[in-house]
Amino acid sequence: MPVKIAIAQIQLTQGQRVTLENINWQEFEDILEDLGEHRHSLIAYYKGVLEIWMPLPEHERAKVLISNLLVILLEELNLEWESLGSTTFKSKAMQAGIEPDDCFYIKNYQAMIGKTRLDLEVDPVPDLAIEVDFTSITQISAYEALAVPEIWRYKNGELEISLFEDGKYISSTVSTAFPLVPVIEGFSLFLDKSKELPISALRREFRTWLQQRKNW
Repeated sequence: MPVKIAIAQIQLTQGQRVTLENINWQEFEDILEDLGEHRHSLIAYYKGVLEIWMPLPEHERAKVLISNLLVILLEELNLEWESLGSTTFKSKAMQAGIEPDDCFYIKNYQAMIGKTRLDLEVDPVPDLAIEVDFTSITQISAYEALAVPEIWRYKNGELEISLFEDGKYISSTVSTAFPLVPVIEGFSLFLDKSKELPISALRREFRTWLQQRKNW
């Protein structure tokens, strides 16, 4: 007889990842409830495969920096936006679920104002998701199933823009959300500087960098 334990009993340390197979949708929902909302782990689910992982400190710092720089870019362009952070985005119809490191609504920001519950049958997915160390096949498959338009992926010191086209993600040098902004050049520059400067200083320098290039 198989031994059953509560998912909450699985203690992951920073950087660890666990993969569970043959998890049906109801079990996935039960696991989410068991894990609870106040946790540091992230999940990805696609057609029976569930991954749970615990981010490393350097992962979190890179995520915070990218998100901070993105907010400054939005402010400098006078664009409205909403963020749902690492909210669980899930679709029973697509048998997929994902928790991005961060996410932003830009084109569809109005639909998220005051939102307290999310239902992808009626609500849009984020316009842009941020992922650090994004390598898992389950993660990629979940994003493809949910059709998130744009993902900024940061790994091994490099930022890559992935755009959703014809059912899959393709690498791009240009952001759909900011077509006139040299996103990879600018963000990569300040991500590299983050090895020597605090985020507070990087924020100030990035804003100056943007203001000097307002001729996009």
